[in-house]
Parts: sequence; C-alpha cells; structure tokens
Amino acid sequence: MKVSDFDYELPPERIAQSPAERREDARMLVHRLGGESVAHRRVAEIGEELRAGDLLVVNDTRVLPARLFALRATGGRVELLCVEPLADGSWRAMVRPAKKLEAGDVLTIQGTDRALVAVRRELDATGAPGAIWVVRTADGSPLEDLMLEQGVMPLPPYIRRDASGEPEDRERYQTVYAERLGAVAAPTAGLHFTEALLAELESRGVERAHVTLHVGPGTFLPVTADDTEQHEMHSERYELSQAAVDAIERTRARGGRVVAVGTTSVRVLEACADESGRLTPGTGATRLFITPGYRFRVVDGLLTNFHLPQSTLLMLVSALAGRERTLALYREAVEREYRFYSYGDAMLLMRDGSPRHSLANNNSRNSTAARAGSSAARIAELTATRPTRVSSPMFVRSIPPIAKTGTIEDSVAIHAASAPFACFSPFVALALTGPKPM
Repeated sequence: MKVSDFDYELPPERIAQSPAERREDARMLVHRLGGESVAHRRVAEIGEELRAGDLLVVNDTRVLPARLFALRATGGRVELLCVEPLADGSWRAMVRPAKKLEAGDVLTIQGTDRALVAVRRELDATGAPGAIWVVRTADGSPLEDLMLEQGVMPLPPYIRRDASGEPEDRERYQTVYAERLGAVAAPTAGLHFTEALLAELESRGVERAHVTLHVGPGTFLPVTADDTEQHEMHSERYELSQAAVDAIERTRARGGRVVAVGTTSVRVLEACADESGRLTPGTGATRLFITPGYRFRVVDGLLTNFHLPQSTLLMLVSALAGRERTLALYREAVEREYRFYSYGDAMLLMRDGSPRHSLANNNSRNSTAARAGSSAARIAELTATRPTRVSSPMFVRSIPPIAKTGTIEDSVAIHAASAPFACFSPFVALALTGPKPM
C-alpha cells in the first residue's frame, strides 16, 4: 500500500501540549468494529464499554529519563539519548554531534563531576559512521543510575517546553503501573489510567495482565518509503510472561475479550502468537509491522491514542478497523476537537458479540488476498525477529515511582526551529519537518 494512503489533515492547535488535568478526564471516541456506531465518552467511563470477564493487557515498561547533556574536554556541548543497554553494561546512544567525538573521549555531565566515556562509533545502514555511539560511565557505575539522577524525560518535540521544562512530566509521561525500566518513549494509551480507575475495573470483573515492550527511538519515526512493503520496521525488546499467557487463556475460556491498551501491547501479543492464536511466553525483539490485511490472532479490542499521519502506529490501527473507517474516525475526532498525540485523547475500538482468537475477517471477510497478505506479513515478521544484536539483554528492573520533585534542568521537547538537538527525539523527522500538515 502507498504510505500516502495514511495521511490526514491535522490543525496544529489539536496537538496536545499537556495532559488532561486528571488522567481519566481524557476524552474517548468509541467505535464498534464492523459497524457504523460512534460514541463520545471519557476514559473514566471505559468500564461502561467493558464487561465482566474481559481482560486488559497493559505495557508495564517504564520510561527512562534517557536524555543527558555533557561537555567535551574542549568545552563543546554534547547531547545523548541512551537507547539500548548492552551485555557489558555499556549503552548505545544517539549522540549530537556524533562526528566530533573520538573513541576514548571523556564527556562530563553538565553541572556534575560524573562522566561518560565514548567507546566506539557504530556504522549506519549504508556502512558509514552513524549517529550511534557506544558509551559507558567513567567510574564503571550503572549508566541507568546516572540517567535517573541527571537525565531528562525524552518528550517528543511537538510537546513544546522552555529550557526549564515541566516537573510534572516526570510523573505524567509515565503510566501508574510502570515497573520495568527501559523505554525511551511512553506507551501513551496507558497514561489515561489511575489506580482508582483500575480498581473500579477490577471490581467490575475486568482482569488485567502485564506485558513489557521497551518503546525504542524508532517507534514514532515516519515511514520514509513510498510503499509500506519497502519499509524496514525498527526492532523493540519485549517480554511476555507465563502469567500473562495464563490470563489470556482464562479470558478465552470464559468467553471474555482481550483488550490491548496501546499498540505496543498489540505488538507483543501478536509477535508471540502462532497462526492459531496460541501464545508462547518468552523474551526477545520483534520487528512485526502490522498493516491492513494482517490477520489478528489475539486481540479483540484496542484502546489507543490518535497517531501521527503516515506512521506505523496509524497503519496498525487501520489494520484493525479498516483504513477508510480509521481515517473517517480521525476526521470526526478533528471536527469534535479531540486532542491528538502523546498527551492527547483516546480511541476505543471494540468487537461486539462473542470474542474470537482473531479479528481476521473484520476488514476482508473470506478474502483470499487478505489471507495471502497476512501470510506474507507473518513470514516477514518471523524472519525479521532474528535481531542482529542478540547479545543485548532485556533490561528490566523494578523500581519505586520517581517522586514528583525538583526541576527538570533542560527541556527534551525542543522544537527544531529553536534547537538542533531536537533530532534526538524519537520523533526525529517530525522535529525537522513539523507535524503534517501545518
């Protein structure tokens, strides 16, 4: 399919610059898959759309304050976005300016006596020196501890902040159930839940299961190819526990629906399912790229935010609801002044009736072309899940919530017009071009 088929017009004032005053006050567009109905509610009312026996599957990754600012020996400023831990304790980091570093350079974290060492520069896809450096702490201490002490939350550049940042982002750009440290962007659909809302859903008989997908810097990058078949999907680390698999099997046995909270949860579940929908627990990395024609094997519903035009996330939603229907829902959301993107409102896509292991026929009932397309997608996914860096471990660690204190020293939502460092956001191309269309 053409990537341009997933474009839509969004007035810039519809891009949310801050979260709703209360998490659950975010608006929620509700659509029944396969039908025409649309309802407009609040996330606080999601319990009215679910029923006893349903299962919410949430992504419990925790966002790292992964952006660090340092000085070279010459006094030159360096910005780093730490994106992936390696087995020896070092990290892969996007560095600006990458070309001015040399192996062995010591980078002193601004305002501290702590330092990093540039170990080696990696090559990009063309074989040329790229923007990624492998770095470690000079004293051998865990780099993640340094990030927690001195790092800045990696907000996307369309969330504009001044140099002082917003202290609330440490709390609000994090789900209340975040446990496993390792993401560089939030699984934003989960930002709408509070402990009270989760408790209410539990009292209604709605079960909850946790999966982990550490959202990487490629999640929100735009598709640069003209055709979706030419796009090379980024890899992200995941974990699916036996407990989550057991919860899904219980849900299926009692006739409940499996409702994914966010596209990241969908990717974990679908990447770990075979053709029959049977799940295998484990850890790994996936490059699963879901586009229209894909046959869903696990999910019966999806709570998700509104995504960027021409993004892989919008393509995933379109695979579930149908491209034309999805774009029509987005147009209605714009007309009704919904708030878009990371700090914006939500959309709930649900099946009526008895759940199935898949939503295969939602877009193309008994379609030979759809079956062929889904088979090809599965083969490509199975091939792509053999990552080149198999030595990199899953980085998971349970930590207490970060207190909402202090001041973020620098803003991570840097607009391209005001600072070149915006290119380290996971939304790199958006920082350079701005949201489409302006």
